[in-house]
Amino acid sequence: MGRQPSFLRRFLHRHAPSRHELAESRWLKPVKKYIVASEYWRFTRRSVPRAVLAGTFIGIFLMIPGLQMIGATMMAIPMRANIPLAAAMTWISNPFTTPVFLIGALEVGSLFGFQTDFTAFNRLLSSGASLREWSDWLASSAAPSMLVGLLVIAILLSLVAYWVSLVGWRLWVGRRWRQRLAREGTIF
Repeated sequence: MGRQPSFLRRFLHRHAPSRHELAESRWLKPVKKYIVASEYWRFTRRSVPRAVLAGTFIGIFLMIPGLQMIGATMMAIPMRANIPLAAAMTWISNPFTTPVFLIGALEVGSLFGFQTDFTAFNRLLSSGASLREWSDWLASSAAPSMLVGLLVIAILLSLVAYWVSLVGWRLWVGRRWRQRLAREGTIF
């Protein structure tokens, strides 16, 4: 009696491109040797936490949606991390969490002595300011505070995510071993 694949596995098999399809892409030719290498696609006790670390860090620090997955992939290659998982972890910053990260980054940056004008921020937010007005505000007072804050938050949360995934992997493997031993009837 075989196990049924999980919903996520069936969904990815149906909708995600295979690594061979990715290797044939003309846009990805410079990194083709990494795409076809199976070590970047396996889920191992080392590659999974590394991928979680890379994806979480890039997902929080680099707040540009298209570049996050590319950045996580480029960070995963020298770390020998699982590339698909690193790319997926960038979704930690999404339309719901991004405002929280940005406001938190401004707060953390101000703790490090960078000036952040929150009254101007609130005025822009309540008045429905244009993109130009937001850009001017960012360039004038908030950029250093936000960059330092995002860096600190990204480092801290990616380290926490790394350790949580490391412990989670260990617990998952231990549970699988206990289930296997119970099936074989050799529980000691």
